[in-house]
Amino acid sequence: MRITRVEAIPVRVPLKPGMTTKTAHGDHVTSDYVIVRVHTDGGIVGLGEATVAALWSGETSTSCAAAIHDRIGPGLLGADPTRITALRKQMDFLIKLNPFTKAAVEMALWDIAGKALGVPVYQLLGGKVRDVIPTKMMIGAFDLPRVRSLAEQFLNWGIRCLKVKVGIDLAGDVARVQAVRELAGPEIPITIDANCGWNVTTARRALEQLRRFNLLVAEQPIAPGDVEALAYLRTVGGIPIMADESVFTLADAWNVLRAHAADVISVYPGKNGGIAASIEIAQVAQAAGIACHVGSNLELGIGSAAMLHLACAVPNIDSATYPADILGPHYHESDLLAEPLALQPDGARVPDGPGLGVVLDEEQLSRYRVDHS
Repeated sequence: MRITRVEAIPVRVPLKPGMTTKTAHGDHVTSDYVIVRVHTDGGIVGLGEATVAALWSGETSTSCAAAIHDRIGPGLLGADPTRITALRKQMDFLIKLNPFTKAAVEMALWDIAGKALGVPVYQLLGGKVRDVIPTKMMIGAFDLPRVRSLAEQFLNWGIRCLKVKVGIDLAGDVARVQAVRELAGPEIPITIDANCGWNVTTARRALEQLRRFNLLVAEQPIAPGDVEALAYLRTVGGIPIMADESVFTLADAWNVLRAHAADVISVYPGKNGGIAASIEIAQVAQAAGIACHVGSNLELGIGSAAMLHLACAVPNIDSATYPADILGPHYHESDLLAEPLALQPDGARVPDGPGLGVVLDEEQLSRYRVDHS
C-alpha cells in the first residue's frame, strides 16, 4: 500500500450560541481548522484534523493547507503509510515545527494502519488500560452571571469536574473561581487555567488567594520559557501546577521535569505533533514520577477521537485524577462526524471501529469547508 495523495480541507466551524469561550489568549468564537485525508492505492483513506491556532503554535488553516500541499504531501507521496515512525521523521525533515499540521497527517496514518488491520488505533498502541475516560467542562473568563449560568448548566448535565479560565485580571479571576466553587460545593473538583496570562508576581498572589478554594491544579500560570519561575510557583503557591503551553516537545518535557517545575504534564496529539509524540512525553514523565493529563485546543470529532485512543491506552495519562479535556464537540455547531462520539457526563468512551473508528460526514464537511485557493 502506498500514499497517493495528502488532501488538506480548510473548514470554519462556529461554536454554539452561548458556548463561545474566552481565555487569556482571547475570544474563541469560530474554529478555523483543517481536515486531512491521506489517500492510498489500496482504497483506504485515513482521516486527521489540525486544530490550528495562530496564538498557540503560529499555524493557521492557510499555513497548514500550504504546508501539506507544498511540502508534506509531495514528500510522502509513494510512501508506505503504515511506516509511521519513518514518516514522522520524514515530516520533521520536510518542514520544521508545525506540530498541529503534522499531528493531523500522523492521525490519518494511524487511521490507515488500523483500518488495514481491522483493529482500533488503541489496539495498535498496546490495547486499552481503561474503558471510561473521565472528562470535564470549561468555563470561560466571562462576567459572573454568565459564569454561574454555565456552571449550573454543566452541573445539571452531570459533569463532575469543572475548569475555570483565569489569567485576565486578578480580582475577576478570584471572583469567577469563588462563584463556581459556591455553586459546585466542596466535592466537585475544580481546576483553573491561566493560559500564560499572569506574570510571576501576579501568579504568586493569585495562587495564594485561590488556595482556599481547594483547587485540583493550576494550569499554565505563566508564559513558557522560564522553568525556574514555574518551579518557584510550584513551591510557594500551594496549588499543584500543570504545565501545558510549556510542553510542546519531548525536549520541553525534559526541561520542565528536570527543573521539578510541574506536578502534572498536559499532553495531546495536536500540541505535541502527533499521538506517538504524546506517548513519548507521557513515558518520560512516568520515568520522573509525574502523571499526565489530556489537554485540548477545542477539537472537532476526528481530533477528539485521536485523543480518546491516546487516553485509553497510555497508563501514565491519569484521567481518573485529572479529568481529560476531551470536550470540543460539546462546544461546536458540528463535529463533522456521521455518528457522534460517546462523550457522556459520566465519562467518554473510545470508538471501537477500525482505525480511529469515526466516519466523516460529507454533507457537514461540504457545509463548513472554506476555499483558500
